[in-house]
Amino acid sequence: MYPVSDEYLTAIQDNTRSYYFEGCITTKAGIQYPFTNKDIVKGSGYITNQCSGNNEIEIGSVYAAELGITLYTDVDRYTLEGAMVTISFFLQLATGNYEEVPLGIFEVSEANRTINCLAIKAYDYMLRFDKAFKNKVSSGTAYDLLSLACEECKVELAHTQEEIESWNNGKILLGIYGENDIETWRDILYYVAQVLGCFATINRVGKLELRKYGNTSVIDIPDTQRFSSSFSDFVTRYTAINSTNNRTQTAEYYALDPDDGLTMNLGVNPLLQFGLTETRKTILLNVLNDISKINYVPFDSATIGNPAFDLGDIITFSGGHADEKQITCITKYEFKVNGKHTLQCVGKNPRLAEAKSKNDKNISGLLNQVEAGKIVVHTFMNASPYTIGSVDTEIASIEFASNEDTDAQFHASILLQVDADSVTKTEKAKGTITIPSAASGGTDTSVDAELDVNLTDDGQAVITVTYIINDNVLTTYVPIETMHSGRHILNLYYPLSGLEANAYNTFRVRMRISGGTALIDRGQGICTISGQGLSSNNVWDGRLEFTETLEELIGTAGTMPVRETTASVKMHTEVPKPVGITDLFSLVSLESYGVMGMAETVRVNPVIVTETIETADEAEMTFNRYFVKTDSVFEFQTDYKFTSQEYPIDSGRMAKVVTNTEQFARIDELEVSENG
Repeated sequence: MYPVSDEYLTAIQDNTRSYYFEGCITTKAGIQYPFTNKDIVKGSGYITNQCSGNNEIEIGSVYAAELGITLYTDVDRYTLEGAMVTISFFLQLATGNYEEVPLGIFEVSEANRTINCLAIKAYDYMLRFDKAFKNKVSSGTAYDLLSLACEECKVELAHTQEEIESWNNGKILLGIYGENDIETWRDILYYVAQVLGCFATINRVGKLELRKYGNTSVIDIPDTQRFSSSFSDFVTRYTAINSTNNRTQTAEYYALDPDDGLTMNLGVNPLLQFGLTETRKTILLNVLNDISKINYVPFDSATIGNPAFDLGDIITFSGGHADEKQITCITKYEFKVNGKHTLQCVGKNPRLAEAKSKNDKNISGLLNQVEAGKIVVHTFMNASPYTIGSVDTEIASIEFASNEDTDAQFHASILLQVDADSVTKTEKAKGTITIPSAASGGTDTSVDAELDVNLTDDGQAVITVTYIINDNVLTTYVPIETMHSGRHILNLYYPLSGLEANAYNTFRVRMRISGGTALIDRGQGICTISGQGLSSNNVWDGRLEFTETLEELIGTAGTMPVRETTASVKMHTEVPKPVGITDLFSLVSLESYGVMGMAETVRVNPVIVTETIETADEAEMTFNRYFVKTDSVFEFQTDYKFTSQEYPIDSGRMAKVVTNTEQFARIDELEVSENG
């Protein structure tokens, strides 16, 4: 959290506050263009930043903060190439003075002009590290690599050498493995931050700062400071770590006791390939000690706003449905200028993590070079029938992850039973009517007639399909199909291009129909998403989504105001309770009647669970199969058979049986039998 005064902390919690924003644009030529609140287009300003992905907590992340703002200014956009933008928040204290909180330093990436406005998009200095690495260094301590990266990319390091060396693994000499995927200095920052068990970010004054995850709360956010919030019912925590050794093609796995949490997978880190096994073990255990402090409840909350919040801040929530005893961490935020401040903490559920043995995790930690070239297909089939009407109905939802920058394709084949509304058509019937003469031998009279005839015919239903990718509705491509009543096949296709690496995506398909209804029976909607570089592991992350669509309420007479409609959703865990079957019979009095018998059939549908237990010897045993039977059961041999052999004799024939009894502890019975 940015260091602020106690007066600031008091004023930011008040029900009312007085504040304003100021900033300045400085071109490469040194020309400054200051701006204030009145120059900012309402609702246009925002700052976003994050230290983890969208699904789970990460270490080593090197995300860049983004600033977007639109100003009422006549500045020439061509002079803003490489310009620097600074912006600050000023809050009035109880004394009447204003305290400044800088929001960062950004470099202009895009500048688009309209007639009266200038729209700017800028990023912090993290993008400066996207500079080619070119193997300028082969080894060094964490501080050596960080300081060299900052020197090459013209960014100041926020830490001293003593501070870095005081951290776990800070004094260890790191070597860069020759076969690596390092392309830029930003990659170097990522791997160094992994070794140090932290993440990298650019602070508010433009310096490279490394931050570790902690467990001490810096502030509490009460329900009076929140517009909305949602909290997970689990705590994200890590009890194990594994890292792939590129030279031995295996993964090294270390865990705490008990190992009942998540596993942090570091993948192939080029800085962890050299050295003895004990050295690697020490490094990984130090990282595990750092991430073991992660004990956070994932959340998503829209707050009134406190610009002093930073990534990695440990906070608590109180009031409402928040658990005051649990801590959480800010892993992502979006700060709206003169608007809301959205905070978020991501994390996976340890209870839903796949249970794997050490060998399983070693195998799963091997390089995925072969997997990267495979085409992975994610499928969806509707488990329940859908009735399509005039309201958008979600007919398919496919979640998939992309391991690398790639493209994919969506295909669908849907069988529809369409019932189009009937339409009435009016047609003209023309003809000649002959009227016979009433008099015998007279002339018939012909009359031309034209009549209106009403016909009822099958109408046409119009089906509209909407694609949604990651909650973004695609408005540029909307398939529309016109159908008559009957059974039809609707084929859909959409290319998913530009999928980012290590991203979790959700693709949804919604359908509506006008001029009729349609039915998609169970199992009649088949959808697939296929492509290379997609993850083939489908593990439920514990998220449940509920959707309810309310049609527009229209008054029958006059104008009726409709107030806001709210709904509450409650969740609780139901533990199955065994139910016994009891049936009582009262005494039946039968005089002078014999009872032949009485029977009642009770049917119970049991759930049969089959468990297969595989056993193996902890140590391989050696034994003589002459004394041990292994056919159907593992036990000692108790019956032994000795066969006689013929020996020479002067006259006649002789057979002799030789029995070695010294090998047995005792003999219970000895039987001699002749065979022919």
